[in-house]
Amino acid sequence: MKIQGSTIEEIVASVRWLISTRVLRPGDRLPVVRQLAIELDVNRNTTAAAYRRLTEARLIVSEGRRGTWIAPPPNAGEQEGLSEHTTLVDWADGNPDPECLPDMNEIASQCVFTHSLYGADTLDVSLRGYATTWFRNDCPPGFDYLVTHGCVDAIERLARAQLLPSDQVAVEDPCYLGTINALRLSGMHTVGVSIDSAGMKPDVLRSALENGARAVLITARAQNPTGASLTHKRAREIAQVLAAYPDVLVIVDDHFALLADTSYQSPIPNSTIRWAVIRSLSKALGPDIRLALLACDIATAEQLRARLAPGMTWVSHFLQTLAGRCLDSVKVEHTLSQAKAHYARRREALMTALSQNGIETPFTVDGLNVWIPLNCDEEHVTNAMARRGWLVRPSTAFDVNKHNQAIRVTISRTQQSQIAQFSNDLDAVIRETGRSGL
Repeated sequence: MKIQGSTIEEIVASVRWLISTRVLRPGDRLPVVRQLAIELDVNRNTTAAAYRRLTEARLIVSEGRRGTWIAPPPNAGEQEGLSEHTTLVDWADGNPDPECLPDMNEIASQCVFTHSLYGADTLDVSLRGYATTWFRNDCPPGFDYLVTHGCVDAIERLARAQLLPSDQVAVEDPCYLGTINALRLSGMHTVGVSIDSAGMKPDVLRSALENGARAVLITARAQNPTGASLTHKRAREIAQVLAAYPDVLVIVDDHFALLADTSYQSPIPNSTIRWAVIRSLSKALGPDIRLALLACDIATAEQLRARLAPGMTWVSHFLQTLAGRCLDSVKVEHTLSQAKAHYARRREALMTALSQNGIETPFTVDGLNVWIPLNCDEEHVTNAMARRGWLVRPSTAFDVNKHNQAIRVTISRTQQSQIAQFSNDLDAVIRETGRSGL
């Protein structure tokens, strides 16, 4: 390997060529900035600027004293969703129950769709009115609203607007698949903060911030995959930690807001300069609605609005009209109320059946999933359950710091007649796994 060049552009082009010809491969170490400057007989600032440009292009990963290496190719990672070709009972997909979603054909027939032209407001009037009421009491003073293509899209936009590639983002550990993938593809480094049923542990969050995290992502309710929800006490403790770091970007993911059993507790102190609260419509109105409402500080709103402007990547006003009609419908409100009760019954039924077999689920409070900690190998349990006809998610899919040992079960489409059998099968598998020493 021989990097060449005497200017920033030449050094960048040389590394790009070495990567494209596979002389340099993912994981290969590069010389440190000072060493490369000596080898090329150029100013250290030149090699530092070349490395910054390569980092921004996500071709290399630079972590200061820990070194610099060729980045892995972009990878969407493991995905949430249906396993279409499985013959197993799929309790792994993370989806809502289609029977609990509004009838969009009926809703569409009630809509009056009008064409929006370039230059129109990116947020539909009815959605703005709904957002005004929805966020009024849950955010720090001084904010504006936007609409994005769901929670993950909002998180990615916020990260790209406010952070630099290689910045550290503190996230819950375990963490939602989509969040891990979005931040990784944006060039960020996720730092896992352990949680319990009340949410992020404040002392672990403080440690992450002390070690340089530039942003923190917190799930308010029904955390995916665990089902944890912030309590009033924990939200106040987190806010006290964040108050010492006013420049840290705080993102609150409240994706389950329309269906949550638990009340919203804000962890954002008034001193935080950059913040956002995201509320998705996907779990309640259907994943394909692809909408989330976002409240954030005025400066952040201006940044995001520039990227959402007509002519770039605004959210379709047809979709917004459909969503607005749903949120204004008494019938849809009744549908959501029934869905909320349905999910709560299924969640409690499974947790009760597991508890009767001595299997505890201490994290789960709300949401579509039940998180089942294990004292044995989760991959072995996952495979053994598959042999008995059940498809579940192992914790490896959600790991940040690689220390979780659990499985996640989606309860949205569970049948009462299946729950006892599942619980008995899981109990048998855990006992067998324990006896084998795995």
